[in-house]
Amino acid sequence: MWELVITLVAVIAVLGLISLAAAMRVIKQYERGVLFRLGRITGEPRSPGLTLIIPFVDRLHKMNMQIVTLPIPAQEGITRDNVTVRVDAVVYFRVVEPTDALVRVEDYRFAVSQMAQTSLRSIIGKSDLDDLLSNREKLNEGLELMIDSPAVGWGVQIDRVEIKDVSLPDTMKRSMARQAEADRERRARIINADAEYQASKKLAQAAQQMADTPTALQLRLLQTVMAVSAEKNSTLVLPIPVELLHFLERGARDGQPTDRKPEKPEEPEKPVTSEEPVPEIAPVEEPASPYLDALTGPPDLGAVLDQPPERVAHAEGRPEQP
Repeated sequence: MWELVITLVAVIAVLGLISLAAAMRVIKQYERGVLFRLGRITGEPRSPGLTLIIPFVDRLHKMNMQIVTLPIPAQEGITRDNVTVRVDAVVYFRVVEPTDALVRVEDYRFAVSQMAQTSLRSIIGKSDLDDLLSNREKLNEGLELMIDSPAVGWGVQIDRVEIKDVSLPDTMKRSMARQAEADRERRARIINADAEYQASKKLAQAAQQMADTPTALQLRLLQTVMAVSAEKNSTLVLPIPVELLHFLERGARDGQPTDRKPEKPEEPEKPVTSEEPVPEIAPVEEPASPYLDALTGPPDLGAVLDQPPERVAHAEGRPEQP
């Protein structure tokens, strides 16, 4: 009899321990427990720690309250300025109402992911390429607002949305590279032109100063000679400016002696008036000259041929040869 009682008590104790183990639940610090009793939500979500439920009657669902990092797959779209791009992003969200996240939506992670992809494609179509590349903060705020609006009813709060990367076609990358190179070249030319303008102004001032003080040009020439000679070249080509020659000529003119008496200026001739008669000049007859007659007269054939006149006369008659 006593053995039966002891056995029954042992069985009841074992069943009690099993039931107690089945009724005990441990909720972690970052979790909340939603209790369903016969399919209905009972009370507020259970806080972290040890909690008891009725076995085979209650069912406890644990909801993670940590911030979830959800990557958004790359979405391809056309921007407002007709450029095809691929944009991917990441969403940071967390559950603030465990009951709503469990009851109102079947899978809140999948729902947030689909909403983020749809909102990202919408943002791509409403934005320009320059905004996607340089004005991402504003686009992140707009994307966060678009996702957070429907997620409020799901018991989910969107903390932050970040656009990670914007992929461009190769042709667009080359075009942007050429545009950036042309822009840099334009800025370089403007800087060079500005430098040339400033240098020309300084050179004009230096030329004016040297024109006012010719000695400065000679000093500058000597400085140039010293600078070139410091390089230890075997050949030195020294250009002499024309201004230096003028300077030396002026110095030589100033150094001439002044003991010579100045010459008297010649008196200008008086102009001939029409009242005084102009004497007529008689023609001068040239004296006869045998040399002039020989030049102006017919040529002497004997003198030309350097033969006596007799043989020349016979030559004109062409006598037969003996």
